Amino acid sequence: MAQASKILAFAGSLRVESWNKKLLKIAVAGARAAGADVTVLDLRDLPLPIFDEDLEKAEGLPPNARKLKDLLLANRGLLIASPEYNSSISAALKNAIDWASRPVPGEKPLECFVGKVAGLVSASPGALGGLRGLVHVRAIFGNIHVLVIPDQVAVSKVHEAFAPDGSLRDAKQQAAVAAVGEKVARLVAKLGD
Repeated sequence: MAQASKILAFAGSLRVESWNKKLLKIAVAGARAAGADVTVLDLRDLPLPIFDEDLEKAEGLPPNARKLKDLLLANRGLLIASPEYNSSISAALKNAIDWASRPVPGEKPLECFVGKVAGLVSASPGALGGLRGLVHVRAIFGNIHVLVIPDQVAVSKVHEAFAPDGSLRDAKQQAAVAAVGEKVARLVAKLGD
């Protein structure tokens, strides 16, 4: 029997009632329905200082950055729900990527990112649904050797998009977000864990 695809899922928002955290749950359900073993992380649970090479030189990698790296190393797939802040990605998401990318003795450069498969979704009250931010996430991940699947979903007018049960009111959008999770799970399985 094949081993389940291992996927780490998190939102780039720290806000407790984040729309992107709610959207992530739908993508995670799609991945789990495809047989994936998904670990959901809340970046709020791993607070990190703002990336600073002087701090890194003086104190080394912060313990929470090490925990994040270990989670990334343990999973082949990524599901990211990225809010759009000022037409780009959130500081929390960029900071997490920056800390996790730092080399430590015994690791190859970018070891926790190289060869990963990622799926992206976003939600925003604006008309584009966070699409401009996804362009930046895709570019960053491409530069650190993460394969980002072509499919992505940006849910606009998100303040009107969710039903009380946490699903999206638009059944086609609901299916598209779940399909992002499913496609990441299937691709990771094909590539082999």
